[in-house]
Amino acid sequence: MKMLKTFRAVILGAPGSGKGTISARIVRRFDMVHVSSGDLLRRSIVEGSKVGLEAKKYIDGGQLVPDEIIFNVITSELGKHSKENWLLDGFPRTRNQAEQLFSKEPVSVAINLIVPFEIIIERIKGRWVHLPSGRVYNTDFNAPKVPGKDDITGEPLVQRKDDQPEAVQKRLEVYENTFRPILDFYRSKGILEEFKGKTSDEIWPYVFKFLSSHITPEIEESSKN
Repeated sequence: MKMLKTFRAVILGAPGSGKGTISARIVRRFDMVHVSSGDLLRRSIVEGSKVGLEAKKYIDGGQLVPDEIIFNVITSELGKHSKENWLLDGFPRTRNQAEQLFSKEPVSVAINLIVPFEIIIERIKGRWVHLPSGRVYNTDFNAPKVPGKDDITGEPLVQRKDDQPEAVQKRLEVYENTFRPILDFYRSKGILEEFKGKTSDEIWPYVFKFLSSHITPEIEESSKN
């Protein structure tokens, strides 16, 4: 296949599907800029920027941050990397966002990770989070060096209420209904690529093979990482 000069990708998948793990491998193997909507929002809030303060009002009120605010944060960051390959994680979350993004910053591919819901529910039961940074750990894999403590800061990790099995099941149902229009949009554009499996290690070789047909890996692939 033709190698693209500038490769732009979004990664999609249900909560707990391994987006963080796969994203980290993509960024490392293909030297792509990783743009995370969650990280950008947290940084804006910590810095006390105008958009960060606006977003904080909605977050503190338990509301979703409006599309316009999220879109401005994302496109402003992507504009800094116009000549680089990038991977966008955590955005879009609605079809409207997907359409707006495509008109402003056309993506090359939408990578969708498909993991059985029962596997995700079991996996999330062991999830612990460092809230200030958003770093995620799991007692079954990627466990913190010190139980209950963040590897970087040593601060306490917490297990969120919405990581309980009943809450996870509900979140997955909401995800399925919400993201179907987004997948339909990318499918209509002919750029949706879906990868199925139970673990990131199972899915990764297929993602790597696909991306290698479009952009050249920076370093050699190994069996798992």
